[in-house]
Amino acid sequence: MVAARRQARKPSQATDERLLVEAARADLSKFEALYELHFARLYLFIVGRGHDRAAAEDLTSEVFHRALANLSTYEWRGTSFAAWLYRIASNAIADQYKRANRERSGNADTLGSPTRANISSNEMESVDREAFLFRLVEKLPEIQRRVVCERFLEERSIKEIAQRLSKTEGAVKQLQFRALQTLREKMEERHD
Repeated sequence: MVAARRQARKPSQATDERLLVEAARADLSKFEALYELHFARLYLFIVGRGHDRAAAEDLTSEVFHRALANLSTYEWRGTSFAAWLYRIASNAIADQYKRANRERSGNADTLGSPTRANISSNEMESVDREAFLFRLVEKLPEIQRRVVCERFLEERSIKEIAQRLSKTEGAVKQLQFRALQTLREKMEERHD
């Protein structure tokens, strides 16, 4: 499968992503609006993980296929649909690396000599770290998770987030600080 690149449409302020998800659940043909909204950023996310264009297109297509297939299991938890897509993408990237490593190991056993590694251990470690981080973000309290997703995945400013949450900018900064502190501690625990 190859993903077709489409021009991303910016939703109007009145467009609510939650409504788009609910519409897609009711009628799968409406999933196209979510696809168009998130394709470019998700594709860039995957390309940024060291994939060439063709591999990135295939993985992007796979992510949207998985999202569509599992749309009925998606739960709205106050964070964006994009966060769910990024988690699917991180898992797909990790799966791809694991498959490639198994294939490489299988070829080495079959041929009797090791083949040149296509995936470095640093790349694999990076993908595992990202997938672990996405799982940690999902475990944050809802308001902290929402701040982190809006700030770092949706790239919103503190001011925008404060307006969306009806909070002061100081409160949003504090929520972000606490969330990042928690994530940092959990990541450090993993390395110990």
